[in-house]
Amino acid sequence: MDNATLARLLEETADLLEISGGDPFRVRSYRNAAEAVQQSTINLAAVAPDTAKLLSVHGIGKGMATNIQAAVATGSIPLRDELLTRYSITMLDLLKLSNMGPKTVALLWDSAKIASVEQLAEAIDQGRLSGLPRMGEKQIEKLKKGIEDFRRSAGRFRLDQAEEAAEKLRDYLLAFEGIERVTAAGSLRRGRETVGDLDLLATGPACEPECAAAAVEYTAAYGGIRNLIAKGENKVSFYLGHSLQVDVRLLPSRSYGAALQYFTGSKMHNVALRQRALKMGYTLSEWALTRLEDESIVAAETEESIYEALGMDWIPPQIRESLGEIEAAQRHQLPRLIEQTDIRGDVHMHTFATDGRNSIREMADAALERGYRYIAITDHSRNLAMVNGLDPERALEHVRQIREVDCELNAEAEGRIRIFTGIEVDILADGELDLPDDVLAQMDIVIASVHTLFNQPREQMTERILRAIENPYVRILGHPTGRMLLRREPYLLDLPSILRRAAEMGVAVEHNASAERLDLSDRDLRLAKEMGCKIVVNTDAHDTRQLDRMGYGILQLKRAWFTSQDVLNTLDADAFLAALRPRP
Repeated sequence: MDNATLARLLEETADLLEISGGDPFRVRSYRNAAEAVQQSTINLAAVAPDTAKLLSVHGIGKGMATNIQAAVATGSIPLRDELLTRYSITMLDLLKLSNMGPKTVALLWDSAKIASVEQLAEAIDQGRLSGLPRMGEKQIEKLKKGIEDFRRSAGRFRLDQAEEAAEKLRDYLLAFEGIERVTAAGSLRRGRETVGDLDLLATGPACEPECAAAAVEYTAAYGGIRNLIAKGENKVSFYLGHSLQVDVRLLPSRSYGAALQYFTGSKMHNVALRQRALKMGYTLSEWALTRLEDESIVAAETEESIYEALGMDWIPPQIRESLGEIEAAQRHQLPRLIEQTDIRGDVHMHTFATDGRNSIREMADAALERGYRYIAITDHSRNLAMVNGLDPERALEHVRQIREVDCELNAEAEGRIRIFTGIEVDILADGELDLPDDVLAQMDIVIASVHTLFNQPREQMTERILRAIENPYVRILGHPTGRMLLRREPYLLDLPSILRRAAEMGVAVEHNASAERLDLSDRDLRLAKEMGCKIVVNTDAHDTRQLDRMGYGILQLKRAWFTSQDVLNTLDADAFLAALRPRP
């Protein structure tokens, strides 16, 4: 039971309570508690018996402390269980649909006893929603689109969610005497933007065939298991509480490399590798690379030895997608892919001036700890009223404050980091920007982004963005397709035309490293590179911890075969500014 799970249970309780028509203040108390738990740096499950420690967390009162204690003890919250007996756990899936909130779910339940995505789809097909309040043709079409998106993403998990689950399992397995190494394979190791299941490989003396039974039993006793699927001699399969399927394989060290290569994939990469092995008189399996003639082992313990025996360089897992990597490895022409240590700065982040949670100085200090030489503070503009976006007067005052902190850091003997002034300015419906040019002229970094009206027709959205990047003060186009992984599809637009025009004008295109976005996708990154676009990778951090999102962006850049020369913020501060579109 971790903080993320506790927050989810509290949020689900709030949703179910709102669906039931519960007291709005009570609903809000659950939502506030969920946010407090999500943001807390304390492992609340570990301190749950100590009520005083729970109460020390801002936003947690006595009632919510009791709920947290119950969740840790039983895996749920009493009110949540009570409400689920009235409705159904499938009702929570309805809330995952786009354009669906608790009030709409309550309407569907009260009017048609709809409590699942499948029931909603059936009701739409039968025309039973027509005539219901707020259920016009446009709303029904939006619900149909939401169902399509849900079905497409069902069973998929974001990289950060899968990585968190893998880390917890890794820590648990390594606590068993004789398990010495645990590695994630599959799509998580390859850095796919979403993960369908989790493959973990464990090796060490305890994993040898003659003594693996105890390690198998230990693995099957993991506290996060919701449903045990299978338990064999060297493999345990199960579902975690949030429905992520996990396969843990306990392997002898002598086969570790072969298993890691095999279970990392991709399928097409492995097919091509096996075909190459056969042509050379070998057979490649999850256990070893062996000779066909006498079944003697050629290589097995490391991946590097397998690729070497097949006459090629070791191939980074992120590019094992049968997109030319095998041929390049044979020619010894694989590029040196970008690494996180190549990044010199992060130029998209927010502070508590708008919807961030830290100050300018705190963000700068956190970036300095990560070895960065520069950052840009780019809070939102006024169009996003719900996040207290900056109007012209506040924007100029914010510039003054950023420069003041930059001067403070400059005066210190150690820890110098440049802080660029900036803004994430909204692209309005017609392509105009949300702040006047005389304000934008005061910024070092102007990022233009779409945050509203995502449903515009393709031609209109394309013209909107093209008009925005024509503005001479725009230097970066932010999260270009607007997608939110597993939640919102990219808006309709002619991306090649936008990338082509951005390249012509020298406007850099952002790869947003937030695990919720990863926008551009790896495919679109390859397209942008082919078109000569300048690329900047940013975290879009809203607090100091989110600066660590950079690693997710690096994975996608690797998947697109990017080197450090392909990304602008691998440059030092002055060279970075000079590489951006010149300011008027």
